[in-house]
Amino acid sequence: MSDGTQPMNLTHHFLIAMPGMEDASFARSVVYLCEHSERGALGLIINKPTDIDLQGLFEKVDLTLGREDLSRQPVFLGGPVQTERGFVLHDPMRGVAHGPSKEDDDDSPYASTMSIPGGLEMTTSKDVLEALSHGAGPRRVLITLGYSAWGEGQLESELAENSWLTVDADASIIFDTPVDQRYERALGLLGLQSWMLSRDAGHA
Repeated sequence: MSDGTQPMNLTHHFLIAMPGMEDASFARSVVYLCEHSERGALGLIINKPTDIDLQGLFEKVDLTLGREDLSRQPVFLGGPVQTERGFVLHDPMRGVAHGPSKEDDDDSPYASTMSIPGGLEMTTSKDVLEALSHGAGPRRVLITLGYSAWGEGQLESELAENSWLTVDADASIIFDTPVDQRYERALGLLGLQSWMLSRDAGHA
């Protein structure tokens, strides 16, 4: 490689935990990376449901969920950081009808939204929940409590230790695949199945 190599950028990729992953938070996890730069990375685990569903979550925040299609969907444990805080991964909302209008609507309709290169958005403000309570909001959502974070160079060193496999993210696995199939489906994007992976990878 030449000295002018680009820094690794795995934004809009899945991290798939290798079988040897000993951290209980991440064992058999699939993490969707919302952001990755030389400063670090931020992602949401998409296959670790909590025992709360969206109906229960909305009751906790004193809202009525106006979307029958979402009521039984589980809330996920997005990672070990800020587990009391909600994160909403969703289809982009630009130019979509979304309930009560806001000013400055040239961008996302929500107050605190990260637009992820690759087509999804992640919102941390309550207004996206309020839109869902009105029966509006994004078509597909995945809501987590907490998130996963890596400091500068940390994810790169974990990748060098063969802790993770990486692959371009597929939104249908995030939103449309049964939870218990997401790990195998993500591996399938690489043409792999879990039985093919050695628990001892990287420890020779």
